[in-house]
Amino acid sequence: MSGRTLVARLDSVGDVLLAGPAVRAVAASQPAGVVMVCGPQGAAGARLLPGVSDVLVWDCPWITAPAPEVTHEHLNVLQEAVTAAGITEAVILTSFHQSPLPLAMLLRLAGVQRITGASVDYAGSLLDVRLKPGEDFPEDQPEAERALQIAAAAGHHLPDDDDGRLSVRDVPDVTHLVGNEPYIVLHPGAAVPARTWPPLHHAALAELLTGAGYRVVVTGGNSERELTATVAGPDGIDLGGQTDLLTMAGVLAGAGAVVVGNTGPAHLAAAVGTPVVSLFSPVVPAVRWAPYRVPVELLGTQNAPCKLTRARDCPVAGHPCLANVSPEDAFAALMRLLAGVPSLAGRRETRNA
Repeated sequence: MSGRTLVARLDSVGDVLLAGPAVRAVAASQPAGVVMVCGPQGAAGARLLPGVSDVLVWDCPWITAPAPEVTHEHLNVLQEAVTAAGITEAVILTSFHQSPLPLAMLLRLAGVQRITGASVDYAGSLLDVRLKPGEDFPEDQPEAERALQIAAAAGHHLPDDDDGRLSVRDVPDVTHLVGNEPYIVLHPGAAVPARTWPPLHHAALAELLTGAGYRVVVTGGNSERELTATVAGPDGIDLGGQTDLLTMAGVLAGAGAVVVGNTGPAHLAAAVGTPVVSLFSPVVPAVRWAPYRVPVELLGTQNAPCKLTRARDCPVAGHPCLANVSPEDAFAALMRLLAGVPSLAGRRETRNA
C-alpha cells in the first residue's frame, strides 16, 4: 500500500507530546515523515515532534470542550484535508475514556484504507486492527507506552537506537530570557483548575528558593500574567506571556528542575530531560500521566476523594489533594531532586541513562 500515514491525537498538548515515541515508531518506516492530525490545543506540540512532516489542525466535536457544532461543513474540512494529503493508513491514538470510532468513520469516508486503534466497543469494518483495552494491553500504564502499543499493533516499531523517551526538536537557546546562571522553573498555571496548586503556595516556594540562593524563573501563558507576576514577586524572573511552546522548551531545558502540575509543560519538561516536582491532582491516575522517564517527585494526596473523577473543577471543598502540600514540602522535594538522593534512584531514571 502506497501513500502517507496519519497519526491522530486530538486533545491537549501534553497528550500530543506523550504520543511522541509512537509517532517516531510510525515515522521509522515513512521516509517523508508522518502527517499528524491534532486539535487546536495540541497542534503546537505536534510541530515539535521528531518525525512529523505535516500537521492537520481540526477542532474535534467529541474531544474539544466546549465542542464545535457538528455540521457537514465542519466534518468535510477534515475529510478534504486527509484526502488532499494522500493518506492511506491511519493510527488513532486515544486515552482510556476516548473512542477511535467516530474518527475512523470520517477517515474511511476520506478514503483511508487501513486504520488501527484501541476500542472497547465492537469496531466492525471501521478498524482493520483493533486492540481491546484491558485484554490486549493493560490500562494502567504510561500513556506513552499505551500509544506505542497501538503503533506496534499497526506494525510500526521504534528503531533499535531509539530509547523511547519523550523528545522535541529544535530546542532554542534562551539565555536572552533567563541569563547564564542556574535556575529553577515554577509553572503555576494549568488549563484545568482542579490540577492547580494555590498561587500563594507557589509564591511562598519562590521566596524559599530565593532565600536559599536559587534563581527562580516563572512561566505561564498570556492569560496568566497576573498569576506569574504574583508568584515571581520582586526577585523572580517573570516570563508570563513571553514564551510560546518552543521557547518554553528552551527555558525548561536549561532549568535544574521544574515545579509544575499535571499539565502540558510537565510533559514538555520530560521531553527535554528536566527533573520534575509534579504537583499531581489524582483526578486522573498518575501511573498514566505522570512525567515520563525523568526524575520525578510526585506530590499530592493520590487517594483524595476526587480520585479518578476527571473533574475539571475541584469537587472537594478546600482542594485538599494539593492545598495540603506545603511550600516546604515542595522545597524539600526539589532539594532531593537536585541532590540526586540515593534512596530515590530505584524509582527514577536519570537523563543520561
